Amino acid sequence: MTQVTAMQPAPIETLPGGIVRIDTEYQRPGLAACYLLESQGEAAFVDTGTSHSLPLLLQALEQRGLVREAVKYVIPTHVHLDHAGGAGALMRALPNAQLVVHPFGARHLIDPAKLIAGTIAVYGKAEFERLYGEIIPVAAERVIEAEDGLTLELGRRRLECLDTPGHARHHICIHDSQTNGFFSGDTFGLSYREFDTDSGAFLLPTTTPVQFDPDAWNATLDRLLSYRPKVIYLTHFGAVTGVEQLATQLREGLETFVEIALQANEEDRQAQIRTGLESWALEALQRRGCQLPQEQCLALLALDLELNSQGLEVWLRRREAHA
Repeated sequence: MTQVTAMQPAPIETLPGGIVRIDTEYQRPGLAACYLLESQGEAAFVDTGTSHSLPLLLQALEQRGLVREAVKYVIPTHVHLDHAGGAGALMRALPNAQLVVHPFGARHLIDPAKLIAGTIAVYGKAEFERLYGEIIPVAAERVIEAEDGLTLELGRRRLECLDTPGHARHHICIHDSQTNGFFSGDTFGLSYREFDTDSGAFLLPTTTPVQFDPDAWNATLDRLLSYRPKVIYLTHFGAVTGVEQLATQLREGLETFVEIALQANEEDRQAQIRTGLESWALEALQRRGCQLPQEQCLALLALDLELNSQGLEVWLRRREAHA
C-alpha cells in the first residue's frame, strides 16, 4: 500500500463550518491543537494549549477579523496542561470571555497550585517552565461549571457540553450543532497526520495517568456515537472523519492496552507495558501500510507511549487495591 505524503500541518488552518484549527506548538508541530469557532460575530476557543501558545491564538483571531471582545467562551476539554495550561493567560487577554470547564476541573483553574506542584514533581521546575510557562489563575466569577448537558449559544451555533469520563473524570466533549461534530479532547484518542495512509487515519488511545477507566470510556464512546457525528476535532491532531470506523479502531486499541497491562508481571511492569505498547503500535502501523521507518514511528509516539504505560500501571494498582 502506498504512503500518503504527509504535509507539514499549517500553524493555522481554516476548516469548513466556521472553525479554525490552531497548532499550539506543544513539544513539536502537529502534536497538539486548539480550535476557534465563530458564528455571527461571536467566537469561542476549545482548548487553549499552554501559556506559550497565546500569541498563536490571538493571531488566529486577528486573521479572522475578530476583536478580542468578540470571544464569548473559552472551553478546555479537561485540565491537563497541554489542553488548559494557557487558560488563565488567554482569559486575561479576552475581557468578555467566560471559562467553561468540567465541575471537577474548575477548582484547579481557579487555584492551580496543586496542578502546578504535581506537574513540577513529574518534570522538574526547569522543564515545567519550558513546556508550560506561567499558569495564571482564573477569577472564580468568570468560570462556568459545565454540568452534563449544558448548552451554550454562540451566534447560530449550539454547543452542548457532555460529561465524558474514561480518559479523565474531569473531561467534557463539546458537540457543535453546525457541523454535527465533537471537540473530543483526548476522549477519541490521538491521531497524528504523519501516520495517515490510504487506509485512513491511525488512532491511538490515550491512557494518561491517573484516571484511566476503560469501562467508562466505552460507555462514553457509545454516547458520542449516538449523535452520529460526521467529524471529530481531535486535540492530537486535527479533524478526522469516518467516525464509526475510527471508534472501532479505538475500542480495539483500548481492549489490547488493557490486555497488555494485565499480562505484565509485578517486577518493573511499567517497562513491560511500554514494550508491549511499542510492539502493538509498530504492528498496527505496518498493517495500515505505514512506510515510515520504525525508529521514526517510535520517536513520534515516544511521549504518548510513555504516558500511556504510566497510566496503565496506575490503573492496575487502583484495580488491585479494590480487588
